[in-house]
Amino acid sequence: MTEPTAAPPATAQPTGTAAPGTVDPVPVPVVRVVLADDQPLVRTALRMVMTDTPDLVVVGEAANGAEAVRLVEETGADVVVMDLRMPGTDGIEATRLVTSGPTGARVVVLTTFDDDDHVYGALHAGASGFLVKDMGLDDILAAVRVVASGDALIAPGVTRRLIKEFTDRPRRPSAPPRRGTEGITDREREVLTLVGRGLSNTEIAAELHISVATAKTYLTRLLAKLDARDRVQLVIIAYEAGLVSAA
Repeated sequence: MTEPTAAPPATAQPTGTAAPGTVDPVPVPVVRVVLADDQPLVRTALRMVMTDTPDLVVVGEAANGAEAVRLVEETGADVVVMDLRMPGTDGIEATRLVTSGPTGARVVVLTTFDDDDHVYGALHAGASGFLVKDMGLDDILAAVRVVASGDALIAPGVTRRLIKEFTDRPRRPSAPPRRGTEGITDREREVLTLVGRGLSNTEIAAELHISVATAKTYLTRLLAKLDARDRVQLVIIAYEAGLVSAA
């Protein structure tokens, strides 16, 4: 098995040297990334493209979930790009351990279109984003940045279908009761419905004729009132509450 690798903690580097009499340049925020995939070629491709990206740094690579969890703790990673089908501790259990741990790291699932069963488990485990392995590398990098910023990746072509199937499945007797939407305003319910349809903040603002800043404010209120971790959970709540149809 390939040994996991870890890099020393990354530090933000300035974009250049300021000229005399000018303000020092603002440091570039760096997102620390752990790559977890049992396919070395996948990790190599991602690592190579991130090496040329100043705001993303690979601080560790893992061939299974247990290694990924350990590397997150050792490196203080911000985001894990997590495959789901790995030997030993799989991506679902590793996602649960990472998102429930004290580091605050977030998980982006790396999957294929036929991995639905696994992605349903990843939703429960706390994943904040879903990538498809045949996506362009630039799209994957953009998704990592989205999740690192505290948002969640809602890809209408993939995530909406997955969440619909997920919420249609009968719950186990031991599963917690579905959360309602009591206590939110009519406008907040409108925003929640649009989030459930996969609209971005900009699209929500245009739909409701409000500013993007106001749309963000409504989203923040919904997260607090519904005790939701991120946008992915808001989408699930919207489906469970019947605000979004199956069509």
